[in-house]
Amino acid sequence: MALPARHTQRRPPRGLNFLWGMAMDLQLFTDYKDKIVSNCSKVIVGKDDVIRLVLICFVCSGHVLLEDVPGTGKTMLLRAFAKSVGGNFKRIQFTPDLLPSDLTGINFYNQKKGDFEFRPGPLFSNIVLADEINRATPRTQSSLLEAMEERQITVDGTTTKLDEPFMVMATQNPIESYGTFPLPEAQTDRFFMRLSLGYMTRSQELGVIARRSTLDIVNSLETVVTKEETQRVKDLFPSVTVSDDVANYIMDIVQKTRDESRFIAGVSTRGAIALYRASQVEAAFSGRDYVLPEDVRFTAPHVLCHRLSSGTGGGSADSLLFLERLIEGVEVPLEKP
Repeated sequence: MALPARHTQRRPPRGLNFLWGMAMDLQLFTDYKDKIVSNCSKVIVGKDDVIRLVLICFVCSGHVLLEDVPGTGKTMLLRAFAKSVGGNFKRIQFTPDLLPSDLTGINFYNQKKGDFEFRPGPLFSNIVLADEINRATPRTQSSLLEAMEERQITVDGTTTKLDEPFMVMATQNPIESYGTFPLPEAQTDRFFMRLSLGYMTRSQELGVIARRSTLDIVNSLETVVTKEETQRVKDLFPSVTVSDDVANYIMDIVQKTRDESRFIAGVSTRGAIALYRASQVEAAFSGRDYVLPEDVRFTAPHVLCHRLSSGTGGGSADSLLFLERLIEGVEVPLEKP
């Protein structure tokens, strides 16, 4: 899928409710984005927009579902991203015999101490890579829900808060269905975006097949941002201005998915909130302290598509195509003189 072009022209913000101190920090957003995208692009060539979208999910405290055919670099992209932002990283290979306790941890009896002791699972990390998430049973898949939504894990009646930042990055293969357990809609809706890498261009692929091992490149990457930078970006992006016209434009898109008879169910309120927040971060990454309709149009297909079901049996590609046509039909607000 060709990603829509983003607006690059600078225009003065509407209103005066944006602090000058925040405007001075717009450089923080662009520098933060550039460092991470540049670092990850050493591993995944020609996919800067996808890396940018993964970063938007991260800043919004969301989770990302990367869905594509095998061999396109899904796992390597997420490993490179985890190395770039730093923090504790765990990779979990999902299989049918994986148990919920393999993710959350267990209480085991310590014979030396004569008491039970909690052994935390891999979910107690900052970045969790759930590889081939649809190969685990629904029981194991559901053990992610509390961690993803509430940032906490409950084991044997004891609830433990997770450290921030926390992000689940999951992959799945949309073609091979044998031995898989498709994610239910309730869990798919927990993901902030669903993305797809797609194939590289011929020239890009020629360069990749001739270079050294991708795994060696990933292992050589260094962390390029600090936790303090990440927290500051997370704290500041909600201050990006969204005018009434743009907010209504977001709701027009959401409402149209609910009114469209081709979709079994429209976008949830969680989806509308996600689109609002993603548009704010995209605007900040573009060096603006206000959101334009172009920011909404760039993020909308990836934020909304997996929250819809077309009912035609065409799968995610069918829903995405129809959603893009639907967005094209929504009237874009014009700037008032």
